[in-house]
Amino acid sequence: MANTPPQGYKKLAGSERAPLPNARPIGPVDPNERVEVTVYLRAPAASNLTDKISEQIQQKRPPLSRAEYNATQSATPEDIAKVEQFARQHNLTVETTDPVGRRVVLSGTAAAMSAAFATELQRYQHPGGIYRGRTGPLHIPENLDSIIVGVFGLDDRPQARPHFQLSDMAASTARAGAGRISYTPLQLAQLYDFPAGINGSGQCIAIIELGGGYKNSDLQAYFQRLGISLPNVTSVSVDGGQNNPVGQPNSDDGEVDLDIEVAGAIAPGATIAVYFAPNTDRGFLDAVTQATHDTANNPSVISISWGGAEMDWTPQAMQAMDQAFQAAAALGISVCCAAGDNGSSDGVNDGQAHVDFPASSPYALACGGTRIETANNEVVWNDGPTSATGGGISDVFDLPTWQANANVPGSINDQHSGRGVPDIAGDADPQTGYQVHVDGQDLVFGGTSAVAPLWAGLIALINQQRGKPLGYLNPILYQNYPQLAQANALRDVTSGNNGDYSAGPGWDACTGLGTPDGARLLNALSAL
Repeated sequence: MANTPPQGYKKLAGSERAPLPNARPIGPVDPNERVEVTVYLRAPAASNLTDKISEQIQQKRPPLSRAEYNATQSATPEDIAKVEQFARQHNLTVETTDPVGRRVVLSGTAAAMSAAFATELQRYQHPGGIYRGRTGPLHIPENLDSIIVGVFGLDDRPQARPHFQLSDMAASTARAGAGRISYTPLQLAQLYDFPAGINGSGQCIAIIELGGGYKNSDLQAYFQRLGISLPNVTSVSVDGGQNNPVGQPNSDDGEVDLDIEVAGAIAPGATIAVYFAPNTDRGFLDAVTQATHDTANNPSVISISWGGAEMDWTPQAMQAMDQAFQAAAALGISVCCAAGDNGSSDGVNDGQAHVDFPASSPYALACGGTRIETANNEVVWNDGPTSATGGGISDVFDLPTWQANANVPGSINDQHSGRGVPDIAGDADPQTGYQVHVDGQDLVFGGTSAVAPLWAGLIALINQQRGKPLGYLNPILYQNYPQLAQANALRDVTSGNNGDYSAGPGWDACTGLGTPDGARLLNALSAL
């Protein structure tokens, strides 16, 4: 059956999968194993979401209200009904329908799923463990060809990695004289002149996590030491994901605590909603979709510290994630994404330059990394190929119109034009890292995964002070860069490289437009 569709079926565009590197099949999946998938559906014919976003930018219109979004962007009842009929025909159960998120969750046996999507599910062994996988494309009935844009969950390989790095010294032994120093988020807020007298009250910062967890005792100890009241931290389960601490600081726990502690220290008055999902393309996408449309927590900014090289994603997954970020932009939600910690290769050992996704989505604020030399001097973070900021030129996304005047170079690979990554930057070098408390230990972490919650916290502060969300920040920063630079609201980083790309005046593929002066950025953005 593998990749041989029955009559009346056709390939689902962009769904092709290959085994993970160094993976080998070890046998078929138990045909009775329960499998759950999320089917993403097309936007309605009259959606025009990108046009609506452009109007918001050019005509300074407010974001869509949730009621406006729901009325114009939800999946149609007819499309949902056709997917439900397809499910019944293939002995699949409709678990949930979500018109606003344009998704339908189906469950059934592995055998039924394999038949429904004309694929073959195998178990694969790879250095990281065992996963359920498939090769080649999925297939769908021809009458669903324009309706279904992605099917996620058949393959449960790990999709992303956290972008943090543990320093080899504890915070208690940090010594500037050894060429290393560490900072609390409050000290970094001072260095970056974050606006004083506001705390993010009334805002919600959504944090996406694909593993690990936090302990309340760790958070209480950390914020007590900083002299800050414990922020309101709440966990949200996505696809069965849970707050599940591993108990080892260098595990995914490190990412979870780093994100919460940085964002919470910068904006302690904000609600911190942590969306825990499985580390699969389905889990990642569902977490972003759930956060975007969460009417209970209503986040104004999303912080994402996980990602992987573009080549590790299926086109359908990148398209669906990019559309989820478009929805966030239309609703006035900023999305901050770590740009990666493995330099210009993004950890791919093929001699080529690569950028990290989802940071490379044009609807993400891609966050690069610096090293703090002195209070007023930063350079590109680069401690070697496996400890340096990501950045470069996308192989997938075209150069956005708002980057047209940023002097984005052609790709070092073949000079093709594409979306330039990152957009902005902040401290990320583990040698000038962040003091955190994880699994009962005081440690120092770096990585661009610290920059995403740092900027998310700053955006929450600015949103509070302005009384309205910044939302889709990229066009605002680029189109007003001369004024922002002149006002020193963005501090240019001009020294260093991340391997294939070097810093220089203006935008560069290491630190983007630079690092923030928070108070001046607030003033400059408020005047626009």
